[in-house]
Amino acid sequence: MTLQRRRFAPVPAARQRGAVLYVALIMLVLLALIGITGMQVAGMQERMAANYLRSNVAFQAAEGEVRGSETGIESALYTSGTYTADQEVCEPTFDPVTWADQAGEGDSTHVRRVDKCFPASSVVVGGVVSEDTGNIYEISAISSDLPDAPGASAVINTIFIP
Repeated sequence: MTLQRRRFAPVPAARQRGAVLYVALIMLVLLALIGITGMQVAGMQERMAANYLRSNVAFQAAEGEVRGSETGIESALYTSGTYTADQEVCEPTFDPVTWADQAGEGDSTHVRRVDKCFPASSVVVGGVVSEDTGNIYEISAISSDLPDAPGASAVINTIFIP
C-alpha cells in the first residue's frame, strides 16, 4: 500500500479575506496591554517596598534614640542617683503629637518624669504600701530615615521604669 499525498490547490486571491491577520493583530494588542499592566504593577510594588524600607529605617532610628535616652537615664541614676528630665513637673501636659510637629524632621528626644503626675501605690507582698512610685519617665523620640533629605519620619512615645 502506498500513501499518496494530497496536494491542495492554492486559494485564489479573490477568495482570501485576511481574517487571520485581524485575529493576530488583536492578540498582539492584548499581549501588549498585559505587558504594560505588568510593568505598572511591578513599578508600584517597587515604590511600595521603598516606602516600607524608609518607614522601617525611620522607626529603627527613633527606637535607637529612645534606647539611648534610657541608657542615659540608667547611667545617671546609678552613678549619681539623680537624673533631671526635660520636664520634671506635671503641668503643662505634654502632647507628643504637638511636640513632634514642632520638633521638625531632625532627630530629637523629650524626657518627662511622670511618677508624680498620677496617684499610685505599689503593693509588695508582706511589705508596706508606698505612695512613692519611684522614677517613671515618658520618653518621646522623633527620627527620620535620612539626615539630609528625609523621606519618612517616625515618632515613638514610651514609658520607661529604670
